[in-house]
Amino acid sequence: MTQLIKDYVSSCQQCSRNENIHHKKFGLLKHLPIPNGPWICLAMDFITQFPLSNSFDSILVIGDRFSKMSVFIPKMSSITSLDLAHLFIKNIFSKHGLPSSIQLKISRDLSTAYHPETDGQTDRVNQILEQYLWMYVSYHQDDWITWLPLGAFSYNNSDHSSTKQSPFFTFYGRDPHFDSVHITQDTPAGKLSTKFQSVQQGVKRELEVAINRFKRYADKSRASPPVFNPGGMKVSTHAYHLKLPSQWRSNHPVSISLLEPVKTSTIQNQHQEHPPPIIIEEEEEWEVSQILDSKHKIGKLWYLVEWKGFS
Repeated sequence: MTQLIKDYVSSCQQCSRNENIHHKKFGLLKHLPIPNGPWICLAMDFITQFPLSNSFDSILVIGDRFSKMSVFIPKMSSITSLDLAHLFIKNIFSKHGLPSSIQLKISRDLSTAYHPETDGQTDRVNQILEQYLWMYVSYHQDDWITWLPLGAFSYNNSDHSSTKQSPFFTFYGRDPHFDSVHITQDTPAGKLSTKFQSVQQGVKRELEVAINRFKRYADKSRASPPVFNPGGMKVSTHAYHLKLPSQWRSNHPVSISLLEPVKTSTIQNQHQEHPPPIIIEEEEEWEVSQILDSKHKIGKLWYLVEWKGFS
């Protein structure tokens, strides 16, 4: 009897849904591939709800995942997809060409669902930019667009923790000039090319070290993912497509950190499949098999109903 009770409780679906989770989060950290050079793989995000400044109320942030260089473009929050394409052509494509991938914070391109760690570059850039603007904007906060170019220069000329050098140096192979008079020196093309290759190879090594360090730290609070076989389709090592009820409109990949294995019951008929609801005027309804009883309670007539498909 004791074993029967344990089996019943451990395989209770209602208990499993409401039980507190005590194990480490499933799914070891899966980082994005390291790009082979600057402006090949980009990250894009929006900072919105700024006070109006020269008719702009938002900032489009586009970051290079290799050099960590970022471009800050003022825009309106009501921008259309066509206007966004024009901004991208003007500010990115005309200078760096077409990237091989663009990682959007608002989509699941490359990043798996519910994995903020793989989407963190633009989040950190946004925080740094917002802190910078807060320190310099006027009392009315309507002149932030004046400080935006200086904020971009300040960020791109600061050493990045991953690459150990500034995005400016990674991309141009030198630090920006501040002297009012600068005497240029001729540099042979071969030496310049070798210098660029050396800089970018060093950056790639530093990125690998930083990513591995972050992964080791993140995996301390994670567990290897379990294997789910029936009822779902695996789309990556960290996400599954689930077979959901037809009335559920959402059908996005689900992070493995949100899934739990269910213990199969050995007790016959413990779990019975119920029929899906019938949608009537956007409300879920179930078909009535028969009325079993009725009674008056608090001035109302109540019915005991047997639903079709429910035991």
